[in-house]
Amino acid sequence: MSAIGSIYNKMFSLLILLPKRSATLLLLLATFIANATTLAAIIPAIAIQPLIRFGWRCSCSTTSTTTAFLQQPRNTIISTAAHHYGRRRVLNTDIDSIMTTSSSSIREEAETAESAIQLLQQQKRTLRKQIRTRIKSSYPPSDSETATKLIDRSDLTFSRLFRLPQYQNAKSVGFFLSMPSGEIQTRNAIRRIAMKDGKELFVPRVGLDFEKCDMDLIRCDTRMSTGDDGDAASSAGDNGSEDGEDDELFYDSWPRNKWGIPEAPASTSGEDVAQPGDIDLLLVPGLAFDTHGHRLGQGKGYYDRFIARMRNGNDDGLAGSGDKKKKPFLIGVCLEEQFLEEVPHGIDFGGGGGGGDGGIIPVSDHDYIMDMVLTPSRTLDVPNA
Repeated sequence: MSAIGSIYNKMFSLLILLPKRSATLLLLLATFIANATTLAAIIPAIAIQPLIRFGWRCSCSTTSTTTAFLQQPRNTIISTAAHHYGRRRVLNTDIDSIMTTSSSSIREEAETAESAIQLLQQQKRTLRKQIRTRIKSSYPPSDSETATKLIDRSDLTFSRLFRLPQYQNAKSVGFFLSMPSGEIQTRNAIRRIAMKDGKELFVPRVGLDFEKCDMDLIRCDTRMSTGDDGDAASSAGDNGSEDGEDDELFYDSWPRNKWGIPEAPASTSGEDVAQPGDIDLLLVPGLAFDTHGHRLGQGKGYYDRFIARMRNGNDDGLAGSGDKKKKPFLIGVCLEEQFLEEVPHGIDFGGGGGGGDGGIIPVSDHDYIMDMVLTPSRTLDVPNA
């Protein structure tokens, strides 16, 4: 792969200036010239077009980043390119025409990889649909009684968080702002952090580029929250969910994104954007979690890409690269209806769970395993996460 890397180092600055179709053909030509006698070392043709798009989408404009990416195993390159291509079909007319001149073994390998990706995506779509139906049935959005139940269950979950030594020892915490309905509610927990615990707080901002599916976490000035020096939070126990319900929090004046979630204004200083090492503990939402710490997200990859940047210092999207014990410590939080101990009724994962380690939720190389999962009734410490 060294010859290929050398070619890329000289040519990638030209590739990013060319139209995508021209760049595709030029990159293919460079690949075949660099190592035409060792076919096994050539990147499968199926990976080329997504790889070009991957470069554009992730602003991968440095030759060192590109070379490091291309030194990954071929299956990893295919999987990563397909992942960043938007989880849509990898094949297109350009690749179809190129593949007619490729070896049958490479075509078969690429088609097998694509089939595996498509199967994984279909399994996740099926599971998401069932979990969303389950949540909507348990917590109808227009029912005030179930809204109260949702808040109570959420507060029970976060009371477990506040007792954890990982939380108590953390100086900085990444915390999500919840949607108005349909997921665990974080307002009371954030009120306690803002008014009582004195931790540095970071919250997500995803609205700058929906198509690219990027997410930053922004350092918050919690002094904007109103209250009586935390008395409201402390008087209501762990979460401050009684006396302080009407207190204004720092994010109440923020604009809301298309999901109804408050987002930090676009004018937020770059110095307030979290960098690798800034966050000690990260609370991660999800549609579902299982007994092995697997997480089922909404399908956009916001958190997996963000965690990759924080733990590995880059945006390669690979959960398996880098030191997995780096910060932040990952805690998934969910309601009981979202915690899976067995494959849900009516779902067929082809003879067992979706994870190779025995987990229920199907996962790929890009999916991070939680270090811990919290529900209203349990604290799951995931072994070997």
